[in-house]
Amino acid sequence: METQPLDSQPGVAVVSTPASNGPLDQIVPSDPTALQPDTTTPQDQGNIQQQQQGTNAQNPSPEEQLSDQPQQARESESAPAPSQPQPQPQPQPQPQPHPPAQQPSQVSSSASTPASPPLPPKHLPVTPGPRATRLQELFATSLKHTLNKISWENMAACYPTIAANAPNLLRDVRNTMVARLQERCHKEFDKIMASRQVVPKLNELENLVSEAASRRVVGDGVGENAQPPIPPHQLPAEAIVAAHISRPLAAQRSQLNARLQNSQALNERLYAEIEAQRSEIEGLLSVLERTLADVDGANSLLAGVVDEIAREARDVEVEITGV
Repeated sequence: METQPLDSQPGVAVVSTPASNGPLDQIVPSDPTALQPDTTTPQDQGNIQQQQQGTNAQNPSPEEQLSDQPQQARESESAPAPSQPQPQPQPQPQPQPHPPAQQPSQVSSSASTPASPPLPPKHLPVTPGPRATRLQELFATSLKHTLNKISWENMAACYPTIAANAPNLLRDVRNTMVARLQERCHKEFDKIMASRQVVPKLNELENLVSEAASRRVVGDGVGENAQPPIPPHQLPAEAIVAAHISRPLAAQRSQLNARLQNSQALNERLYAEIEAQRSEIEGLLSVLERTLADVDGANSLLAGVVDEIAREARDVEVEITGV
């Protein structure tokens, strides 16, 4: 048996029995009260509403009970205490957890931890000069002209079916492709400029050009004797070679001068030490000569009494041996 809902009457179902030759449709109410006529009067409806309100007042909802609890608690607190208060259990104090003692190893490790090194200075961007600015403008203009070739007309000519059926989709694809190509080209250009140091080198070229212009204005002389500088292609080979090796020679000259000054200082110090040693040797020789003179004087004084002293010594020796 199959039950099918009937859209015309709510609460009514159609029952078909497979035993018959065709479906036997019987209207059977799924809800017994659905087909009963509504015989209530407005007065009865008012009575029913009053009964429902009384029932709700007698049986409040859980939300109303929860909202009434704080009010009842305040009323119970404001009420006078009874003559014989009942003893209430005292709450037991809960043991407070003691903070963990800091280990001495942690203290020593925190004290011995070295301070972090200072941060490196921030890299300041180099301000591009006129040539660097012109190079960037030229790149932007060339890229713009190149991307303008990817126009809507060219895209529609390449994809006529998509342009006829979904032109908005093709336009979105074209705009996305142009934006992506422009972003990638700018990133690659900036990377090449940074790796090759194009901006600093162009700025150095600006300085060289300005210095050359100032030298051209000054010239070799002053006033009436001023002569225009010789163009580089007309200079002799010796002047060009000297110009190329002047900087290395100047560096080598400065190094040799420094080494020469160090050698001179060392020689002066050694000469002072030698002079001090010479003066000391001369002093020792003079002392030795005076000592030798004293010895010679003593020998000359003892020359007359040496024989007598020798004879007395022999006599004393004979007496000692005889005893």
